Amino acid sequence: MVHVLSSRVLLHPTDLERSRAFYRDTLGLAVYREFGTGPQRGTVFFLGGGFLELSSHAERPPEPTATRLWLQVADAADAHRELAAKGATVLREPRREPWGLIEMWVADPDGLPICVVEVPDDHPLRFRE
Repeated sequence: MVHVLSSRVLLHPTDLERSRAFYRDTLGLAVYREFGTGPQRGTVFFLGGGFLELSSHAERPPEPTATRLWLQVADAADAHRELAAKGATVLREPRREPWGLIEMWVADPDGLPICVVEVPDDHPLRFRE
């Protein structure tokens, strides 16, 4: 088994500065580090136990089903109010799914789907057997 020390999701947005502002200001992710200089500098954000890197440039957005982010929050209703107030594109408001999680969906500036999920206190994901 490979011992993974860290992980990172790499995105190549169509408009680097617009996406940097979305992940920093709208989602409120903290910056881990930046590299390079000028408007094309890369930015790595803390993403819970991993990282999200925005770098380079893509001519067109990724296919909507190619990549999705899953961000766990303490309270999906609070996250919904905050993200909506900041102008995030809310694809679906929070609701309890049949599998017990409370999920809402937002989109980044390129349309990348982001699941904002709350794991209720009584959900099996909270317990180890």
